[in-house]
Amino acid sequence: MGLKTEDRDTLVILHTNDLHSHFEQMGRIAAFIAAEKAQGAPVCVLDVGDHMDRMATETEGSLGAANVDILNRSGYDAVTIGNNEGLTFTPQQLGQVYAELACPVVCGNVRLEGGGLPSWMQEHAVIDKEGFRIGVLGLTAPFSDFYRLLGVDVTDPFARLQEQVNDLRNRVDVVVLLSHLGLASDERIAGMIEGIDLILGGHTHHLLSEPIQIGETFVCAAGKFGRHIGRIVIQRDLASGKCQVVEAGLAELGEEAASDPRIDHAIARHHEEAAERLRRVVAVSEVEMPVDYEHESEFGNLLAQSVQRFAGGEFSLVNSGQVLGPLPAGAITEGMLHALCPSPINPCVVTLRGSDILRSLEQSLLPEYTAKKLTGFGFRGERLGGLCADGLTIHYNLQAPPNARIVEARTAERVIEPEGEYRVATLDMFTFGAGYESLSRGTTKRFILPEFLRDLLRIELGRPGAAREAALPRWIAD
Repeated sequence: MGLKTEDRDTLVILHTNDLHSHFEQMGRIAAFIAAEKAQGAPVCVLDVGDHMDRMATETEGSLGAANVDILNRSGYDAVTIGNNEGLTFTPQQLGQVYAELACPVVCGNVRLEGGGLPSWMQEHAVIDKEGFRIGVLGLTAPFSDFYRLLGVDVTDPFARLQEQVNDLRNRVDVVVLLSHLGLASDERIAGMIEGIDLILGGHTHHLLSEPIQIGETFVCAAGKFGRHIGRIVIQRDLASGKCQVVEAGLAELGEEAASDPRIDHAIARHHEEAAERLRRVVAVSEVEMPVDYEHESEFGNLLAQSVQRFAGGEFSLVNSGQVLGPLPAGAITEGMLHALCPSPINPCVVTLRGSDILRSLEQSLLPEYTAKKLTGFGFRGERLGGLCADGLTIHYNLQAPPNARIVEARTAERVIEPEGEYRVATLDMFTFGAGYESLSRGTTKRFILPEFLRDLLRIELGRPGAAREAALPRWIAD
């Protein structure tokens, strides 16, 4: 039964969330888990999603297999998926990688088209730990329009939750919800759903050094990137059988924290194997292409070309910050494209008013936009960068006042008028209001999955004459 006093016994729950493939922390997490288990009390270890992030070489080169191996070696008991698992891998890829996972993937608001659960997922799990029965539920953020393009139906996370909790409540000692929904949703659930003991949160990267108690429910979260691990102590009164949270908080895993050498060795091996796979040559660049984050450049133009040719639309608008350095001449490997364009961002086509297009072009001439630091929304760059275009010519005058510098913008067919409407190929992150906010006001949105921008660059590099076209100016100073 684990640790006991005369009248109670104890369960420890450890939880992580939003690791985003920060492999440098995983050895420390594993060491903490092992040390906790060595204390003698039963330990349940849970992850709340976004463990995988394709920015990491290990994840990209193994398609998530490196993450699954480390989860197995660390001793996790259940996980749920975040949007980084669900939207940056196809269901088929997840089926292959999760087939090797030693613990259940739990999520209650994901279905395949037709209504069935993916073969690698279950709606709930019951975990037995030395006499404790822990009922685990999971929910993931409902980016429904995006999931639908992958043949997945992600439903309202609140719709069936009370029913799911009721189904578990009388069969277990503790009900735990793994919520990759964000703090606001977690607080809403705690206030409206009865019977949940713990909500372990993620998605919004919130760090709760102490839990939020709402009614009988404790809301906990461990921030991001594995810098902390959550630790909860539950005691059960042996006379009544009632379980109670007696401690909940975080342990910081800084550089001084012990690391598990077995895990560190496995990660080093995964890195080598992934890097080898990413050495495959996928394209050839005729010339070196520089990138400039404040002015027009060939690599930025090539990215804009790749989006417009792949997605369609009258013209394209993308930000130069999507590429992290110049494209060299010669053979281009899969790993080089991944390093230069790591963001798991997809193209889309939206209808935009001319006034919103012109406003974004004006902003692209302002240093506060080109140098803007941006995190989240899939963006993995260092700065936003200026707007790059294909199919659009922009005349501008830097001597004019800010926000009045665009003289004219026009396609081959027509001038961009404030009251006009235009079909624009752009990036899904803009539709969330990230970066150039006016580009989020589009309507009739068509998202395209699963291709990432680096896939589009690879395709464009294979088109004869693409480099010569990228050298042609789009931004013309008057």
